[in-house]
Amino acid sequence: MNPLSASGKGVKLRVLVQPRASITELAGLHGDALKIRLAAPPVDGEANEELIRFLAKTLGVRRADVSIVSGSSSRRKVIEIRCVELPAAIRMLSL
Repeated sequence: MNPLSASGKGVKLRVLVQPRASITELAGLHGDALKIRLAAPPVDGEANEELIRFLAKTLGVRRADVSIVSGSSSRRKVIEIRCVELPAAIRMLSL
């Protein structure tokens, strides 16, 4: 199952995050989610900020266009990315 789906103004992405990794990187599919290793601890929102920064840079959008829709305090999250179309997001995330 693809972790990406089209939403009204962009795409929604299901992710599974692994905080405190050595580097921030895409780590492939994990069930119905994209696993992302984050080089930030899950303290004071640092991992969430790193996730937003990384996805914005990877997808070529502004940080303001990336938001956590659900799971802000969980390892499983749903992210909405505006200003990007589904085929482009699939290509940029190598899905």
